[in-house]
Amino acid sequence: MPDPAAVKSMFGRIARRYDLANRVLSAGIDITWRRRLVEAVAAAAPRDVLDLATGSGDVAFALARALPGGARILGMDFSAPMLDVARARKARLKRTRSAVEFAQGDALELPLPDASQDAVTIAFGLRNMADRARCLAEMRRVLRPGGRLHILEFSQPDAWVAPLYRFHVGRIAPLVAGALTGDGGAYRYLAASIEAFPGAQALLAEVRSAGFPDATVLTMTQGIVALHSGSRPAGVS
Repeated sequence: MPDPAAVKSMFGRIARRYDLANRVLSAGIDITWRRRLVEAVAAAAPRDVLDLATGSGDVAFALARALPGGARILGMDFSAPMLDVARARKARLKRTRSAVEFAQGDALELPLPDASQDAVTIAFGLRNMADRARCLAEMRRVLRPGGRLHILEFSQPDAWVAPLYRFHVGRIAPLVAGALTGDGGAYRYLAASIEAFPGAQALLAEVRSAGFPDATVLTMTQGIVALHSGSRPAGVS
């Protein structure tokens, strides 16, 4: 599992150019991936939504635009520099349909009451957790019975595209990201973390074992990314 101090330091270093690097390295496809996540959340019209590993706030802002007025979105991250970027973006944005706030917090020990959220999202953040099982347990704890969990994360690509994808992530991405952010090492970590992360079906088993028995998975872009969704069962502690 990743070292929390190293991950926190890494995101602090690349915070200001993080969005630009994401767009360039994914050729803009990351926007589509996040849109699918937001559509899945919005289908249930939740009132209280926690966006974990919110980073610069991409998902939180998209949710605020998509959800009906009166919804409350809390973006949480353990990196203060990333939250600084999110708050600066909020100050520049036009008014959204729903309220967005940002707070610093550890996903392994969420500073939130039990059963306080209708939905929890995490986009490209579960892979960075030092204890995946504990993170899943915390997300389940803060969900209300019937509340929905949505995990958008890199996965293991289809066999035919895997060699090209691994070359891009392992060789090209650190060079391009190094030029954009000044920290190619951060994107060498990205390649290693993706390689070590479970595939879509293996993660699905983990999510179901964590207390989301109805969890499903949708793979995208030849398996490069997967969206896992599931509910905390009603009437079950």
